[in-house]
Amino acid sequence: MAKTSEPTIIKKYANRRLYNTGTSTYVTLEDLAVMVKGEEDFVVYDAKSGDDITRSVLTQIIFEQEAKGTNLLPVSFLRQLIGFYGDSMQGLVPSYLEYSMTSLTKEQEKLRAQMTDAFGATAFDAIEDQVKRNTEMFERAMKMFMPFPTGEGAAAVAPDSEKKTAQPEASDLDDMKRQLEEMQKTISKLTDKP
Repeated sequence: MAKTSEPTIIKKYANRRLYNTGTSTYVTLEDLAVMVKGEEDFVVYDAKSGDDITRSVLTQIIFEQEAKGTNLLPVSFLRQLIGFYGDSMQGLVPSYLEYSMTSLTKEQEKLRAQMTDAFGATAFDAIEDQVKRNTEMFERAMKMFMPFPTGEGAAAVAPDSEKKTAQPEASDLDDMKRQLEEMQKTISKLTDKP
C-alpha cells in the first residue's frame, strides 16, 4: 500500500484478529511489523470500544520479535526501564528514548557510509571474517594456557604431536597484535570523522 499522510486504521476484534481497513484484509502482527519497517504509519483501535491500542500492539510485536531470538533489548535495559515506572523521572523517559532512537536512526546511515569507506562495499563481511579469525587465534592461544584437556574427551590425552600444533606460534601472536592495532586505528578514524 502506498504511503499517505493519514495513518492506516487497523481494527482489533475480540477474537484477536486484526483488520486493515486500508486493504480490507485481515493482517497479522508480522504484517504490522513489515508495515513499520516500511515506514507505513498505522493506528490500531479496539473494534468494540474504539480505544486506541496502538502502543500495546507495538509492544506485542516487540515481545514476539524478542521471543523469536531477535534480542535487541538487553536485560539490564529492560530492568532499568521497568524501574522508571512510577518514578519521578517517568515523564522524561519517553521523550529521551524517542530522541535517542531518532539520533541513532540518523547516525545509522553515517556509520554505514563510514564502514563502507573504511572497509569497502563488503564492510560487514570483512568485519565478520576478522572476528572469526580473531576468535580462532584466541582459541589457539587459550589452548596454550590450558595444560589439561577438558570436556567430553578429557580422558583421552592428545599425542605429543597434536599438543605441539595446538600451541600458537610467535608469528600468530604477532599477527594478532598487528590486526588489533589495525582495528584500533580504523575505529579511531571512524570516531574522529565529523
